[in-house]
Amino acid sequence: MTQLAGNGDALGTPADPADASRLAPAELRAIFGMFATGVTVVTAGAAAGAHGMTANSFTSVSLRPPLVLICVLRSARMHQSLLEGKTFGISVLSAQQRPLAKYFAERRPADGQEFEVVDWWPGPRTGVPIIDGSLAWMECRLESVYAGGDHSIFLGEVLDSGRDAGAEALLFFGGRYRDLEPADPGGPSRG
Repeated sequence: MTQLAGNGDALGTPADPADASRLAPAELRAIFGMFATGVTVVTAGAAAGAHGMTANSFTSVSLRPPLVLICVLRSARMHQSLLEGKTFGISVLSAQQRPLAKYFAERRPADGQEFEVVDWWPGPRTGVPIIDGSLAWMECRLESVYAGGDHSIFLGEVLDSGRDAGAEALLFFGGRYRDLEPADPGGPSRG
């Protein structure tokens, strides 16, 4: 894979790794945080061995075939769970599920008990946990894994999905959870 630096040319001159080392991680995190995202809980495993993780690095990739990607820190417990299980679930959280986002963002013991305090149901195709009351959910089969710096990029084929459009989305922006403001039914005023 060729990466272009800010001064790379259209022919694909690789970026100079020394350029990237000058970027301060804390400042880069703050810059990346200026892009508002939805919030998901990624799940892997089934029943007693299930594990969940809050993630905002989720992206739709393709409609045909239906593909999505998630990015996971290589040192995270979820990374190994995804590699071993080969299937995963994605639950898109509503604004009312902010406590769940915080719960799955915190470190929890690896005792297989983390879903005992969460309302969930097993996905119909893979059995991975799907968070009850989510705006949308997907069950995925792992298709490919790509290196992405200190993360891995997991590409999954969507096997099954559903949605509930009756609630507002939970957002993450500037290092904080946010709620959407209700839409103005009249739309923008025209002067």
